[in-house]
Amino acid sequence: MAEFETTIATSEGSLGTFIVHPDNDTAAPVVVFLMDAPGKRDLLRDMARRIAANGYYVMLANLYYRSTPAFELDFSSKESFQQMVELMGNLGNKAVARDVGMLLDHAGADAAADATRVGCVGYCMSGPFAIWAAAEFSDVVRAAASFYGVRLHVESPDSPHTRLGEIAGELYVGAAEHDDYVPLDMIDRFEAAMQDSGVAGRVERYWGTHHGFAFDDRPAYNRSADDRHWAALLDLFARNLQP
Repeated sequence: MAEFETTIATSEGSLGTFIVHPDNDTAAPVVVFLMDAPGKRDLLRDMARRIAANGYYVMLANLYYRSTPAFELDFSSKESFQQMVELMGNLGNKAVARDVGMLLDHAGADAAADATRVGCVGYCMSGPFAIWAAAEFSDVVRAAASFYGVRLHVESPDSPHTRLGEIAGELYVGAAEHDDYVPLDMIDRFEAAMQDSGVAGRVERYWGTHHGFAFDDRPAYNRSADDRHWAALLDLFARNLQP
């Protein structure tokens, strides 16, 4: 595997990005791995490596770059948590879509990447970003996944459910049964909107789990649910991104 940290110049700042991909002569499909609220950290780098090991060019960016060159939540610090809340407040679907566009431009200039076959995945705050990106870049995004993604169906002009009809790729939404941030009635509404739009994909509820079940740095970590999440994600990408 080849891996490195790089910065991508944007009109809004330097987008620090971890890239990992197979070390061979074949251009690999691109996976944009959108970080969750606690920030770009070693856990996410390890997850990116796992995706890349299955044949993908994976990009993990610091979405907080407009405010800080690096952030990693200290779970024991109230001050760190408050900083995270403030950083989250500076993000939205449209801003992150601009970032995804810059990431795809960068990948398109790298011979190791095939930026015509793209997957997106987001967790928690980035679940809606992944869905929005699938609509914004429907010509290349063939698959997108959200795990315990927040704000998928809300009363707002930029709610992801409003763009489902624009998505050409396949969607997968994995939701925890017990989630203070993502109530199941919102998941029900999003699933109904998917059905009405005709977009390909499915919603799965992970019964008995809590928000954060796929991250082993969280108290809610659930090994069997994590294994199921990996199987669903890699199957989604294999069906849609691999030749």
